[in-house]
This record gives sequence, structure tokens and C-alpha cells, in this order.
Amino acid sequence: MTLTVKDLADRAGISRRTLHYYDEIGLLKPAAYGDNGYRYYRQEDALRLQQILFYRELDLPLDQIRELLDQADFDRVAALQSHRQALRQRISRLQALIETVERTIEHEKGHATMSIDEIFGGFSQEQVNQWEQQATELYGEDEVAPSYARWNSYSDSKKQRVMDEGRAIYSDLVGVMDHGPDSPAVQAIIARWHQHLRYFYEPSIERLKGLGEMYVADAGFADMFRKMRPDFPEFLRDAIRSYTATLQAGESS
Repeated sequence: MTLTVKDLADRAGISRRTLHYYDEIGLLKPAAYGDNGYRYYRQEDALRLQQILFYRELDLPLDQIRELLDQADFDRVAALQSHRQALRQRISRLQALIETVERTIEHEKGHATMSIDEIFGGFSQEQVNQWEQQATELYGEDEVAPSYARWNSYSDSKKQRVMDEGRAIYSDLVGVMDHGPDSPAVQAIIARWHQHLRYFYEPSIERLKGLGEMYVADAGFADMFRKMRPDFPEFLRDAIRSYTATLQAGESS
């Protein structure tokens, strides 16, 4: 079977321009070029495109996909089995997020109450992926990529422990908000938060300050934290400001 660009694009649900681009970057070359310059694909090319689309669904960059597919020992069956497992995990996470949305709707309507753990139900690797995208937009891919390479090197159990630790830190902060952002109790927990960030990268004082400001300015973060307590984003920002001021004073002394 021979497929034109239009045939393959229509069947795969992508644009013809996408196929042209994949050809230009060497990700998916057609089986042949006609005398008229048209591209022609065969079933083997369609199977490679399927792999590309699976990897894109899992958010891998095109350069990395090309490297994987061009490996001499690339095993398509093993890759498909991996895709199946990853997609099942994504379905499970999305189902957990749907359940969290439903519980939150009932909470907002006053029909139910939610614990801190329930508020963050379903937020795990999905949330980390969102933070990666936001961080990349803020700081650039070259700076952010090593942080997430570190994260992706962790086992699933370690990732879960890290996420659980992060939730505990924010929960503990909410519990001592009445002490004030400058209080020793709050500052001790902010120091834990600072140490927690080292699971991802070595945070500079400027980065810490920037995160504090982003927790208020970014709608996604602010909404998430306001579910814990309406004034929590501003409190967290102020606590981080106090913490970084102490760090700067220590550096200058």
C-alpha cells in the first residue's frame, strides 16, 4: 500500500504541514519521492508515525523521539508495551483528577468538606508536568531541562514520597498561619520547603523570591493554594520574602 501525504495525514489526524516538517527534520522520511515532488509513504512509515504520535502524547520532544526511533536496537513491541503502561497511568491520574473536581464542586457548594489531602487528590506527575511547562516559559528550556531530568531519574515510589512531602509542608504552613509569616514556626517550615526544592534543583535566593511572587501572580498556583485557605498565597509569599531577606542578610554579614 502506498499513501500520499494527504492520505497519511487524514488517517493519522494531523496536518500535511506536520508531515512535511517531520520530513524536513529527518523524523519521518517518506518511502519515495515522485518526479512531481510528491511524498509517498508505506505501511512501515505509518507504523513509525504511530510511534511518533504515541511519544508526542507522552510529551517527549521531537529531537528525543528521533533519537529513540533511530536506535539500532529499537524494539517496537517493547515500545508499544511501554506506551500502554504509560497511557494507563495517565488514565488513572485523569480519573483521580476528575474525582477531585467532583469533590471540590460539592465542597464549594457547601455539600461536603475536603481535607488538605483531598484537595490535592490526583495531583502528582500531571501537576509536575504543568509546573515544568510554566517554569520553561519563565526561565527557558536550557535552565529548566536539567531539573526535570533529575526528577525523571527518580523511581515512582520516590516521586510519590517527594509529592507527599510537598503536600505535608503546605499543610503544616496552613496550620501555623496564625503565628504570622515572620514567626519562627513558619520560618522553620519555609526552611523545609527550601530544602524540598532541592529534589528538583539548587534554588538561588532570587529563584526563591520569584517563586513566592509567582504563587500570588499565577492564577493556577493562586487558585490551588486558595483552596487550602483563601489568604494562603499572600501569606506564603510574605513568609518567603522574610526567609530570603534573612538569607541575604547572612550572605552580606
